[in-house]
Amino acid sequence: MQVMPDAAGSTSFLTVSALSHEGLVRDHNEDSLVVGPWTVCASVTMTPETLVFPLVSPVVVAVADGLGGHPAGEHASSLVALELARVGPELSDEARVRAALVACNETVYREAAADPSRTMMGTTVAGVCVTADSVLVFNVGDSRVYRTGPGGLSLVSIDDSPPLAPGETHTVIVTQTLGGHSERTEVHPHVRTLPLAPESRFLVCSDGLSDVVSDADIAAILLDHFGGKAVFQLWRAAIDRGGPDNITVALVEIGSETETTGNAEQGT
Repeated sequence: MQVMPDAAGSTSFLTVSALSHEGLVRDHNEDSLVVGPWTVCASVTMTPETLVFPLVSPVVVAVADGLGGHPAGEHASSLVALELARVGPELSDEARVRAALVACNETVYREAAADPSRTMMGTTVAGVCVTADSVLVFNVGDSRVYRTGPGGLSLVSIDDSPPLAPGETHTVIVTQTLGGHSERTEVHPHVRTLPLAPESRFLVCSDGLSDVVSDADIAAILLDHFGGKAVFQLWRAAIDRGGPDNITVALVEIGSETETTGNAEQGT
């Protein structure tokens, strides 16, 4: 796969700024994060980390949110993050992404079956796989992917949850997860392909952000900030609203080498 030049002939790069935090109520972090080959598994990053990748081979950015109320959620999310980091460079189309998520589901169930203390462990997952000419958006569960650009903020993942009742802002019911049941259950991942647009940014997050910070507030923060600064402000907004759950945020920004460097500097 060739590195994609922009209109001026320079190479396109992918910048990812991310953090993962336990919030103010939970006593440990059950979220895991993958950015290319880099993973943060069930631990905490105290400040946003920023990584830059040339668009040569597919780069996966994903958040896995271990199921609360189930055993070993942190182990389930770690299994998924590590597997996606391993196979990420091979995920060049929708079929391969679906196959990888089905394999992750099998891995979670296999590990749960091997240890009775982990029975019914499970996790959600959401993310993007950025190739030289497209963005593959995927999810299972209620972790989310947003796109923001000239047209504003839009949700591009599909929540696996019942429709909200009048007055509800979120639900605690998740209708599909990786693992999470006493008997092995098939998974049907949501996967879609979007064109690669240099002016677009993608936000991948656990519901520790999206359940407490409105889409309007997320949009306002992303309008004013880039890179690590945007990620920090999103985390701060969730903390200011009580931080009731683990908070994991990854902001994917696509641009030329010069543009990417400038945006990364804004986030420091």
